[in-house]
Amino acid sequence: MRDIHDFLSIQPLETSLPMPYVIAEAGVNHEGSMDLAKRLICEAKEGGADAIKFQSYKAATLASKDSPAYWDTSKEPTKSQYELFKKHDSFWKNEFEQLKRWCDDEDIAFMSTPFDVESANFLNPLMDVYKISSSDITNKPFIEYLCGFGKPILLSTGASDLHEVAEAVEWIGAKGNTLALLHCVLNYPTMDENAGLGMIVGLKRHFPEHVIGYSDHTLPMDMHTLITATLLGARILEKHFTFDKTLPGNDHYHAMDKEDLKLFRRKMSHLITMTGEFEVRSYASEAPAKANARRSLVAARDIAKGSPITPEDLTWKRPAHGISPRNYDEVLTMRARRDIPEDTVLSWADLDR
Repeated sequence: MRDIHDFLSIQPLETSLPMPYVIAEAGVNHEGSMDLAKRLICEAKEGGADAIKFQSYKAATLASKDSPAYWDTSKEPTKSQYELFKKHDSFWKNEFEQLKRWCDDEDIAFMSTPFDVESANFLNPLMDVYKISSSDITNKPFIEYLCGFGKPILLSTGASDLHEVAEAVEWIGAKGNTLALLHCVLNYPTMDENAGLGMIVGLKRHFPEHVIGYSDHTLPMDMHTLITATLLGARILEKHFTFDKTLPGNDHYHAMDKEDLKLFRRKMSHLITMTGEFEVRSYASEAPAKANARRSLVAARDIAKGSPITPEDLTWKRPAHGISPRNYDEVLTMRARRDIPEDTVLSWADLDR
């Protein structure tokens, strides 16, 4: 199991494209079933996730009873936040402690986003980091409370303008917590044209001291969104996760499953191999081309023994078995050591000072 802490510090100079840290956001896709929650843990591990993350809340402390929906109601018809959250808020302290034990057994990191003080408290011994939802980016007292545990913070930035992100960063910075910012668009699902992946670059520019990641709500498709996010600099990726994308309602319809996750890791591994190291150098495989496709200085005409070499005496042709054209100026200071026939690939043995 890879350690999230290894992804929470800025590398002064990356030498290659890293495999990002992947969080499978199970949320409440367990729908109140411990058996389904365990299945999600096992399938996230099988797919190659580094961590699986749930959500901890009670509807009564999260939303008032007249809170309207902000999701696609053609996919999830419940129009009240309170009513939807009430369907899935049965998991509490004992259940999350059991989920943590199962995650340990499967060698996958356990996380859960707390939405209230009580869940934040009982999750503390279970997690190495705290995730703060985009919806709480302006919730100063709750952010400061979570910072009080002294652990790293992952903060999603969905539906936020730059000044709001900067304000939250300032609150967290004042507490001294390590922070990673996860670009996010708060649409469920997010259409590709609204993914705004360029904001990953914007966050890196405005907050260079913090690791930048991406919390993705686009449809999985061929996982190209996560690939692109990684190329733009996201080092922590979070995406909703399910065992069955065809299930109605909640977060199943825009989530990835284990096969999507496997596809991402295969594509990402291929991309990392294809990208190679960031060091500029030639490859051993290029040696034949280097020797035969580059050029040498060649006699453009017959050159008599003892004659000074002039520009008119020289041209350059393949292969690179003789004097390199990079030595052109030096060769013009020399004389022919012997009679040199036209089209001779020049060597240092042909010349004298």
